[in-house]
Amino acid sequence: MKPTDPVSTEISVALCEWFARSARDLPWRGPDVAPWAILVSEFMLQQTQVDRVLPRWIAWMERWPTPSALAADEPGEAVRAWDRLGYPRRAIWLHRAAVEIAERHGDTVPANVDELLALSGIGPYTARAVAAFAYGERHPVVDTNTRRVIARLVHGRAAAGMPAPGDLADMEALLPESRDAAAVFNAAAMELGAIVCTARAPRCDACPVARWCEWRGAGYPDNAPEKRPKQAKFAGSDRQVRGRIMALLRRSTEAVEPAAALEAAADGGVRDPDQPRRAYDSLIADGLVVELDGRARLP
Repeated sequence: MKPTDPVSTEISVALCEWFARSARDLPWRGPDVAPWAILVSEFMLQQTQVDRVLPRWIAWMERWPTPSALAADEPGEAVRAWDRLGYPRRAIWLHRAAVEIAERHGDTVPANVDELLALSGIGPYTARAVAAFAYGERHPVVDTNTRRVIARLVHGRAAAGMPAPGDLADMEALLPESRDAAAVFNAAAMELGAIVCTARAPRCDACPVARWCEWRGAGYPDNAPEKRPKQAKFAGSDRQVRGRIMALLRRSTEAVEPAAALEAAADGGVRDPDQPRRAYDSLIADGLVVELDGRARLP
């Protein structure tokens, strides 16, 4: 399909109209939301559910409405405010990006994809998403939900499989030529995958593009590509033990003895006796914990 293809046009019109009627009312989608707020939402939404992000995003924007406001605080305050969103290195990267935006770009999030990619913690997806959603630039934006929609709609597959270079080309082929329409279509495809074309229980009766869907037309074949290996269970993992240490440091107003951090790591059980020390050392290596005068604290 190409943007000028009649079918692509029909799909984009139907999906954008559906989005106008059915999109969730999320605060970072407002017409007057600043690019910084959109950038923060993109950091928080990586591998994290919307309902978990909402209260953290609201609190974050009230406290740090600009990059320079965040940059003026210690990185540890960003980690503390990140709370239990998971993958706390994102908080460190977001703080570094805030410093870079304040110092290099006059406290304004850049619109150029290459300049966005030069910021800490920003990869190709986030750079295109910010350029598209904050500035209306025409870029294909593809997340997990979008890939699933395209896999079913265009390729007749039950699931998308592993990310591939062709994902962007697939989205580009559907993307409207108009910048404004392209930005809406990017958001609409994500939304469709998130609330209608879901992984486990797609609601094809509610889908605005069902009549063009190759997977539906083929009778919903069980033809999903090979799945990626499942992540190890959280219970008993190093991630859980790291989380115990982080919880202790977020609660603490003062630095703590490393022995106290190791004790917190072991509270609740460990898989092996070396796990607390391994978790503690990995947090230091990631910059999430620093030692000052022999005591541990957030950076």
